[in-house]
Amino acid sequence: MTDQAQHLLPVRPPWLTDRGRALYGSTPPGGAVPCRRTSPLSEQEVAQVADIIAAGRQRRRAAFLPESLRTRDWPSVVKVLLALDERIGRTHAGWKVGAASAEIRQAENLPSPSPGLIYTGTVFSGGSLLPEGLFINFRNCECEFAFRLSLDYPPRSDPYSEADIRAGIECLFPALELGDCVFTDWYGASGYFGSCLDNGGGTALVTGTPVRDWQQIDLPQARVVAYLNGHHVKSGAGEAAMGHPVTSTAWMVNWAREQGRTVRAGEIVSTGTCTGHLFAARGDTVRADFGSLGIVEARFA
Repeated sequence: MTDQAQHLLPVRPPWLTDRGRALYGSTPPGGAVPCRRTSPLSEQEVAQVADIIAAGRQRRRAAFLPESLRTRDWPSVVKVLLALDERIGRTHAGWKVGAASAEIRQAENLPSPSPGLIYTGTVFSGGSLLPEGLFINFRNCECEFAFRLSLDYPPRSDPYSEADIRAGIECLFPALELGDCVFTDWYGASGYFGSCLDNGGGTALVTGTPVRDWQQIDLPQARVVAYLNGHHVKSGAGEAAMGHPVTSTAWMVNWAREQGRTVRAGEIVSTGTCTGHLFAARGDTVRADFGSLGIVEARFA
């Protein structure tokens, strides 16, 4: 590259990292100290944890989880997540897969992908100005592929296959999944699976133009590029979502099946980040460029 060409490249601002702004708390990715407890939460303790998170969500304020209620027992995480959903009591608009990529599982020391719910009133069209009151501590942006379903997937004994899932996909959306958590140190909370307890860290979804002939697309190789305020941050591809976004969707549907939950026609499944975490602030604009599938932009009030 010539000196003249290098001069024309945009200057990368000093505050910009490979995770956007360094607004994730004091603990670096992968740096959480695991809590001591590995035993399951009792039913009473599950209720206590769900109450603490629900209060933070309802009052729009940060929450603190006492050491005595922190555990590395993954089944307890699932119980809290389901109990929290009951306390929130909102209509479902869909489901989200957190930590679908190996990079995120490593950064958060997770044993598996992390499920979550998408609620009615938290799905926005691309370019929307997202209200400040939607967030408590974080604006974590993840570039994802999402599907809207045309079939119900009720509980049953046999797992749903990827062919079953493909048969029930109405359309594909390029999307930005927006994460938040009541706990103030995003990666530090990984020591007790904090963001997973809090609905898998899911808060909202911003969707682009629906694509109905999605089966013609090589989704594992479909590229997406993330920008923060016009500055390039990182790139990724659909293969980050468990190898294929349909594979990730099958995982989510079967997780719901195992919990006795129905994934319903009309609901959206967001399949997991292709680009990892990108943290933004008030006043920022995040743009995800999905190439021929279009651009999805989120603006933060």
